[in-house]
Amino acid sequence: MANEQNLNPFKKGQSGNPAGRPKGSKNRSTIARKWLEATEKSKNPITGDLEELTQEDIGTLALIKKMRQGDVRAYKELMDSMYGTAKETIDLNTNDVGIDFDELMEAMKKNGKQ
Repeated sequence: MANEQNLNPFKKGQSGNPAGRPKGSKNRSTIARKWLEATEKSKNPITGDLEELTQEDIGTLALIKKMRQGDVRAYKELMDSMYGTAKETIDLNTNDVGIDFDELMEAMKKNGKQ
């Protein structure tokens, strides 16, 4: 049975989680962004030059290198990053449901002219 006390809303100014998240703590995306923006001197696998690259640059260049070696998944990941993921498509083939679209259009034209 439910505890009746749990069914009451909190009083105004009272928190449901008094300890809560500590002030100043960072979420995962903030920490990831910090480290992805960290730079280092690294060899660009495409140009062969030593460059100051972010970790994000290094990861992207690694994907490009894999794609150039024929990795289709790496290609898909790059395309999804550039253009977004493909939307779901629906095949509207009317032959599968027994409707001849051309016949239907002709009948509609005839009925419209009468």
